Amino acid sequence: MKVDGDIIQRIKVAGIFLLQSYKILTGSLLTIFIPQKCENYLITTNSTEIKICSLEENFNNNDLYHKKTLYWNILTMILFFGYYLIELKRENWSIKYLDIDHDKPDNALKEIIRNEPNLDKKMDVLNFYYYTIVRIAIVFYFINISLMIRILYTDYHSSSTISSFISFVLLVVMKLYNSFIVAKASVSDDKMMSAYVSEFVSYNVLDEDYFKNKKAKP
Repeated sequence: MKVDGDIIQRIKVAGIFLLQSYKILTGSLLTIFIPQKCENYLITTNSTEIKICSLEENFNNNDLYHKKTLYWNILTMILFFGYYLIELKRENWSIKYLDIDHDKPDNALKEIIRNEPNLDKKMDVLNFYYYTIVRIAIVFYFINISLMIRILYTDYHSSSTISSFISFVLLVVMKLYNSFIVAKASVSDDKMMSAYVSEFVSYNVLDEDYFKNKKAKP
């Protein structure tokens, strides 16, 4: 039995989305997932033990600055998932109405889609919203990083504090950079680049199913 190409594309997109959701969770909630120091007073030895805070201890930290940063982390995470919803909606629309033909240039869609004004307008709207939300997410995330600098200094535990911070941030920054490239090129060149296909190909023709459904309509 032949599996529909659109279904395969949607499964791939869903799989990549689940992996990237983990990146966004850890990369946004830095105040929770970055290793930080906690001090425990030991009555038996009359001394202070310094250890790595648990996730629960990081979350329940009552320091005012820490709390404010956590709230911004959460706000950033919510914005990111909104950005992902727009990205997924855009990708799903592309899979439904467009296709990739490696025998044609990336900008072939620009001429083809002019014959379908409704699709052309929808593509422009999706690209505009995507480009806008990506730029907003970049601003929010760099504020997120800036707020964490003080916590890295005051609650530094060991090299794992810095290495985890760099790792989590790089994963998110790479995602934002790739999304920005896709969004900017799609808007400026009036095309529909995929945000999930690894080589960043462009949807450059209309989907065959679209024509079949169009002909089937009375």
